[in-house]
Amino acid sequence: MLFKHEITSEEELREIIGTPSERARKKVISHIDEHVRTFISKSPFLVLATSNLAGSCDSSPRGDAPGFVHILSENVLVIPERPGNKRMDSILNIMTNPNVGLLFFIPGLEETLRINGKAKIIRDEEILEKMNVNGKTPLLATAVTVEECFIHCAKALKRSQLWHSDTWYEDNSLPKPAKILADHVNIPEMDEKRIAADLKEGYQNRLY
Repeated sequence: MLFKHEITSEEELREIIGTPSERARKKVISHIDEHVRTFISKSPFLVLATSNLAGSCDSSPRGDAPGFVHILSENVLVIPERPGNKRMDSILNIMTNPNVGLLFFIPGLEETLRINGKAKIIRDEEILEKMNVNGKTPLLATAVTVEECFIHCAKALKRSQLWHSDTWYEDNSLPKPAKILADHVNIPEMDEKRIAADLKEGYQNRLY
């Protein structure tokens, strides 16, 4: 698609947006301090951003009970790899390009925590065993060496009113994931009813 005016230089961008304040520049730290540690310990959900060598990007949700992300030191944290659809998009990206971005959420808190760094896929048993849930130990984990940590302001969540339950849609007006999957995969035997049943079974029996 052709656009009339595409921004192509930082100079033009700065003319429009301006420059960051001293506070915005200095808020970035390069390690996990007590504040970051506390935030991570209370976060049940994060988004992991990766890209491959060609620059193709992926953002993947990761969620579990608060504290599911383990902090090994002031520079390293570990995210368990729970059972999924075996596409392994994030893992395959990390194996070719270790640069990752993490966005941590705490329900009810509108500020978020951003962490950037370099990741490795590990299978150290002594680390994986610490992330055992319901007798199930993850087969792999993502270890991130932290390079940048900073709090992100609440404006996006305030504008979206994400944590305001009175803005949430009624169940009958929400998109139907099973219907979407059925239409997208387009496999005759995989109709909406079959996929809905498969999803329900997976959520009940294969979270860990």
